[in-house]
Amino acid sequence: MSLLEVNHLDVRFALRRGDVQALRDVCFSLDRGERLGIVGESGAGKSVAAFSLLNLIAKPGYIAGGSIRFDGQELIGLSDRALRRIRGHRISMIFQDPMMTLNPVLTIGEQMVECLKAHRRISTRDARAISLRKLEQVQIPSPEARLDQYPHELSGGMRQRVIIAIALLLDPDIIIADEPTTALDVTIQAEIMALLLELCEEHNVGLVLITHDLGVVSQVTQRMLVMYAGRVIEQGPTREIINDPQHPYTQGLINALPQMATPGERLNQIPGSMPSLSHLPSGCAFHPRCGFVTRPDGSTRQACVDEVPGFVTSGNCQAACHMVAEMIERERIPAEEQDS
Repeated sequence: MSLLEVNHLDVRFALRRGDVQALRDVCFSLDRGERLGIVGESGAGKSVAAFSLLNLIAKPGYIAGGSIRFDGQELIGLSDRALRRIRGHRISMIFQDPMMTLNPVLTIGEQMVECLKAHRRISTRDARAISLRKLEQVQIPSPEARLDQYPHELSGGMRQRVIIAIALLLDPDIIIADEPTTALDVTIQAEIMALLLELCEEHNVGLVLITHDLGVVSQVTQRMLVMYAGRVIEQGPTREIINDPQHPYTQGLINALPQMATPGERLNQIPGSMPSLSHLPSGCAFHPRCGFVTRPDGSTRQACVDEVPGFVTSGNCQAACHMVAEMIERERIPAEEQDS
């Protein structure tokens, strides 16, 4: 049994004009010590999926269906008190902006000690000693001095290291990192991601990394999910998906990387934009932007327009795409004819 199992997760937002489905039929799992990446454009549902794991979705959002099991325990329906014993303790979260996470009127030490005392019966002296060790682990210079400083006195990179130290305070089983390097410059981004990877490997901590950066995902994660319009449309081993993407959307994301463009020419891009969740296209939500809706002979794959695709298996990966299903079927039929 996996440490974390998410099955058929359905998240909605109750609006005046009716419910909007932000996540639909999302399924994935995470083993102890495994690193999972969730990628996609803005609005794909990545952060909603992450927040759902700890029921951090703000109203009018709510979990409408599905299952989230952590270490065999169902999290959906747990009381706030029971969830508090898991949040920050066994599952920690790193948010995008450290200044929105840290309290500006408390010192770093006060915030770390408060976090420890909220979950453990521990003296202030012992809590401060643990906090100091965690700051040393994340390689903050002069950690003793940092404990008595306020967030605004630290650089962006140091603040993010503090957030990682707080996430590690209670030795969690899983860290959920939601775009942890968005506000940092490129060199600091690389340092933070290398640090996060090192700490996860050293302490056998599972990682769920939410990002739009396929370069980061390829370097840090072992498996990945690609999301589009609230659905998982491709999943499998990271290396296989990066080297041989099956879904046209995943192919578009990889082709849009700067290194894939010819020097001096415009960057590649996926035409159009993410559809509104309140007005999703029929069939495959990606079909208005997909170049494979039309076959080479000029005919239209009507299934792309009319039917929501199910998952088909290609190698060790799964993709929700009618075109991929067609290709697999064409390869299977000749093989069966040869056997007969």
